[in-house]
Amino acid sequence: MKLTLTDPKYLKESVAIISDLITEARFKVTAQSIKVVAMDPANVAMVVFEMFSSNFTEYEISEDTEFSINLSHFKQILKRAGASDTVTLELKESMVHIHLKGKYKRTFSIAIINAEEKEQKVPTLNFGVTVTAPCSILNDVVDDAAVIMADAIGFTAENKKVTFLAESDMNKVKIDVEESEDTKIIMEEKDPIKAKYSVEYLKKMVTGAKIADTVKICFNKDYPLKLEYNKVDTVQIMFILAPRVEND
Repeated sequence: MKLTLTDPKYLKESVAIISDLITEARFKVTAQSIKVVAMDPANVAMVVFEMFSSNFTEYEISEDTEFSINLSHFKQILKRAGASDTVTLELKESMVHIHLKGKYKRTFSIAIINAEEKEQKVPTLNFGVTVTAPCSILNDVVDDAAVIMADAIGFTAENKKVTFLAESDMNKVKIDVEESEDTKIIMEEKDPIKAKYSVEYLKKMVTGAKIADTVKICFNKDYPLKLEYNKVDTVQIMFILAPRVEND
């Protein structure tokens, strides 16, 4: 296996984003893409990363290939790549070799590890509401919730409007987002749809804005949340987050 990128930006950003949730990753390399599907250690969130083969100037694989590496180490190495550097990933002798080529050539090597977790499958989910909006909206919602030190954000969809509500012991913040030219809200039913999600996890997920201008937000009543960040024909990062369910 030998994969070369002349623009390392999206690989660097993507690995930095998903490494906030997972420490080890199994990369699956096929003729179409390089892909990761993994759960965080607490089994609360799933991350799906996919970078398409068309982005690579060199994409050599003789067959579908899988390898697992420490993602934190990989992130730190990719940070060493300059904006104009060429990055090549090469699988050889139980190691992944990362060649950074600019004014001079550097080669880092990471040991392949034995991933203990079983292969993850992306679940099939049915959502009651889908919101497509600029990333800045969800980022503001999460930042506002963090300001008042809330630990969860309630999502409510009703009448082409989504309301976000976060509360702490003494403070509260409410954000109303209505459908507009750049924000589309599709609901499958007329009744209000409500769910609640962890601020701690959302803070890590909204960094997906580094690779895309818009985010697709999908949820249902007391149901997992799906966030999709997509740079068309380049890279996609998807998160699935378990809901906070209140006990009556």
